[in-house]
Amino acid sequence: MEMYDYVIVGAGSAGCVLARRLSERKSNRVLMLEAGPTSDEFWVNTPAGMAKLFFHKTLNWNYLTEPMPTLRDRRMYWPRGRGLGGSSSINGMVYIRGHRNDFDHWESLGNQGWGFDRVLPYFKRMEHNARGEDRFRGVGGPLWISDPVVKHPSSHDFIAAAMASGIPYTEDLNGAEHDAVGFIQHNIRAGRRHSAYSAYVAPVVSRSNLSIRTGCHVQRVKFDGRDAVGVEVIEGGERRVIYASREVIVSAGALNSPHLLMLSGIGPLGELQRHQIPVVMELPGVGRNLQDHFYVHCSFEATRGSSYNQDLRGLRKYWQGIRYLTTHTGYLALGSSQVAAFIKSRPDEPYGDLQISFRPMSFTYHHNGYVEVEPTPAVAASVYQVRPASTGTVTLKSANPNDAPAFTPNYLTATADVQAMIAGIRKIREIMSREPMASRIIREKIPGANVQTDEQLLAFMEQDGSCAFHPAGTCKMGSDLHAVVDERLRVRGVSRLRVIDASIMPRVTAGNTNAPTMMIGEKGADMILEDAVPPRASMKRSIESNFEERSRTVITS
Repeated sequence: MEMYDYVIVGAGSAGCVLARRLSERKSNRVLMLEAGPTSDEFWVNTPAGMAKLFFHKTLNWNYLTEPMPTLRDRRMYWPRGRGLGGSSSINGMVYIRGHRNDFDHWESLGNQGWGFDRVLPYFKRMEHNARGEDRFRGVGGPLWISDPVVKHPSSHDFIAAAMASGIPYTEDLNGAEHDAVGFIQHNIRAGRRHSAYSAYVAPVVSRSNLSIRTGCHVQRVKFDGRDAVGVEVIEGGERRVIYASREVIVSAGALNSPHLLMLSGIGPLGELQRHQIPVVMELPGVGRNLQDHFYVHCSFEATRGSSYNQDLRGLRKYWQGIRYLTTHTGYLALGSSQVAAFIKSRPDEPYGDLQISFRPMSFTYHHNGYVEVEPTPAVAASVYQVRPASTGTVTLKSANPNDAPAFTPNYLTATADVQAMIAGIRKIREIMSREPMASRIIREKIPGANVQTDEQLLAFMEQDGSCAFHPAGTCKMGSDLHAVVDERLRVRGVSRLRVIDASIMPRVTAGNTNAPTMMIGEKGADMILEDAVPPRASMKRSIESNFEERSRTVITS
């Protein structure tokens, strides 16, 4: 019988943080399980390689939503990381915490200790910011936060044009002023992606009390009554149970965590009965409250010096490759976007509800998985609503753990969401029409100058709108009838089981979600250590007899 004190399901942005922090206490035996493979590959480590990972066959779950009636019955592609580092190994590396009001709102719902002033120390603890330390920034933490190695002239001009349109400037989008325009920082260290795994786990992988398994697909959480005792896994084609003497921690992400809970008998009663899953605990909120940032992409043909498209095509791309290999600088060392602006879609919004991002290049995703930089000079800007009113669900297609769940995001079902997104597209156009950007723009390519009325813009969104890949909220924290975990991230109604990842967000944060997910891992780890749930006596004896004094960390694939 194989046993550990803590079994972590998922080696993503939160799971890696938990593995590092829990194993800092030498008496804890910690196991982190990951369904995907190792992820130490060239295009994972190269920041610009995210385009190569968008449809990756092994490092990506390659999910699809259900057909969406509000988007002309389209099925939308949802990439999610599958491998060490999770989505932090395939994302755009944007480091944005969110607005302080996001966290104060969480606390106002009864989640004590989750207000901004209480979570700020965790953000600072995890950071090593290249700009140095101040009231809001941290240094000395595992995760490197850096500025773009190339700040393109078009990016400076976009900021100037945004300011001309009435948006204030900030030196730090994670500082005192969130509703502003400024350069984005990224999880990049010395020109290489700094994923949650490379930041938190790789430096401590030799710890004798930390084990990591890849290629290990967790099928369900095992219970003794309502006590979580371990997990059932498929590893190397064999099915077995791995036991946790203290706690099982589900950190599989906002899509896979509710899936695993339901497979384990925790969820809406009707959903469990429909698939003949024995009920451990009825929790109607599991898989509900799905939130994501609906995303619209706009592009503009630009003057030659306004875009670096030409530097990533033809012979020039080889020069960029050589430059990156020899210096880890240049355009291949950049994150997904250079500039962000947070604005209000209407004056009565309490704080910015739109995020506009800018990049001085453009590309096309083809259905066959090929990502192509556009052949002519162009720049791109995108917008999404950061606090959507529309929410969706994650439900089961079957009781087979190998069948992906059903994702129904319900984008644009709320009129307020439609109105906000239309305002965002119009704001992008206004910025592009202001100097100094106006002199760089030749014409609008997407959605195109012929798309002007609200009805036309809605039709464009229905046909071409996508997602920002920020799912959250499906195992929300709170005390209401649909809350899945309490303020200490313990699953309600059962013991020795927690969910710690983006799924616990009561409301998705204003911005990219990787940074707050890692913060949740930091705070969650402290809660686990503070609570120090005692090991079951019978399991403690088995652990002592089944483990050598020092065990070697094993990474298998």
